Amino acid sequence: MKRNVLIIGAGGVAQVVAHKCAQNNDLLGDLHIASRTVAKCEAILASVNEKGSMKGPGVFEAHAVDAMDSAAVAALIRETDAAIVINVGSAFVNMTVLEACIETGAAYLDTAIHEDPAKICETPPWYGNYEWKRRERCAAAGVTAILGVGFDPGVVNSYARLAADGMDSVTSIDIVDINAGSHGRWFSTNFDPEINFREFTGTVYSWQNGAWQSNAMFEVGQEFDLPVVGKQKAYMTGHDEVHSLSANYPQADVRFWMGFGDHYINVFTVLKNLGLLSEQPVTTAEGLEVVPLKVVKAVLPDPASLAPDYVGKTCIGDIVKGTRDGAEVETFIYNVADHKDAFNETGSQGISYTAGVPPVAAAILVANGTWDVARMVNVEELDPKPFLTLLNGMGLPTRIRDAEGDRPFEG
Repeated sequence: MKRNVLIIGAGGVAQVVAHKCAQNNDLLGDLHIASRTVAKCEAILASVNEKGSMKGPGVFEAHAVDAMDSAAVAALIRETDAAIVINVGSAFVNMTVLEACIETGAAYLDTAIHEDPAKICETPPWYGNYEWKRRERCAAAGVTAILGVGFDPGVVNSYARLAADGMDSVTSIDIVDINAGSHGRWFSTNFDPEINFREFTGTVYSWQNGAWQSNAMFEVGQEFDLPVVGKQKAYMTGHDEVHSLSANYPQADVRFWMGFGDHYINVFTVLKNLGLLSEQPVTTAEGLEVVPLKVVKAVLPDPASLAPDYVGKTCIGDIVKGTRDGAEVETFIYNVADHKDAFNETGSQGISYTAGVPPVAAAILVANGTWDVARMVNVEELDPKPFLTLLNGMGLPTRIRDAEGDRPFEG
C-alpha cells in the first residue's frame, strides 16, 4: 500500500482535501500540505485540529514551496517521503508538479486542466496541449497520473462511464452544473477569480457531430428541470471534461452546461467589454504596468471568505442518452450538495467541497492499489464503481434517475 500524501495548494479546495485526508489518515499515512505562503497552510492545519478531523494520531505538517519550481517540489516529495501528490494549487502549476512526480515516482492527482498564464482557450483538445504529451513518460516511469479528479471534471467523468457501461451505444453526454446557492455578496466568483474569468472569456468548444464546434460564451442556453434545485437556466460552456470524453466517446455529442444568473452575466459582460478581464499588461498614466485581470482579482472577495454565509445547494450531473437492446434510453446521474453542511464539516463552501472530496477518494484508491495504474489516465478510463461507492460514504452521494425512477447509487 502506498502511504504518505503531499497536498499542493492552500485555498478553499485544499482545505477540504486536508480535512478529508485527515479523516482517512489511517489509510493515507503521514500528511503534508505546502504552498508558497506557509501561513495559509498553517491556518488550514488549525482548522483541521479545531474540528477534530484527524481520525487517529499521526503527522500533518505545513511546508513552504514554490510550486512553479519543479526541482523544489521534487525535493519536498523526497523530504516528506510522499507516495501520492494531490495538486489543488493554481492550474498554472500543473506541469511543474507533474514533472516532479515523474522524477520522483510519486502518484499525481489534479482537479483541473493545465493553463499557461500567457494563453487563453487554446486549440482543442486541451489535454493534448500539455498533459497528454507526457503520457509515454508516465508509463515509462510507472507513474500513476489521474487527471481532473475533482467533481467537474472528475466525478462527472465517472458518471459518464457508469451510464455508458449500461448502454450498447452512447449518443450524447450533457454535463449540467448548477449552483443554486447564495453567498450574500454583491458579486464574487466561487473559485480563483483569475481562473474563473479565463474559463469564460475564450471560445466555447463542444464536441458534436463528430467534430469540434465553437460558440461564444452565453450564446447557447437552455432551461433544465433538476432534482431539488428545480428549473434553472444554464449555458453551454467550454470545460475540461469535454476534451477527454470526446476522445473516449467520439461517437457521442459531448457538451458542458453551467448555470449563471443574469447578475453574473451583466457584471461579466461589463468587465469584459471594458478590457478588465484581459491577461495582457497595460501601463497606467503614472507609468505603472498592471494586468487588468489581476487587478479585478485583487478587489473581489477571496472565494474562501464566502463560506460562512453561503446557503443553498448545488446539483451537478450527467444526462446520458444512448441505446440498449435497440431502444433509446436516457439516464441522469447526479449529486446534490449543501453549502452549509460543507462549511460545518470543513470550513469551506459547497463548490470547494465538491471539488475537494473526490481527489481524496482517488488517493485512497491509489493507496490501496485499485486505481494505481502506473500510467496517465482521465477518470472515465477507470472503473467508476469503487470511486462512487467511496464518495457515497464521504459526503458526496450519487443518485440515478431513469425510466425506473430516482434512486441512490449502491455500487
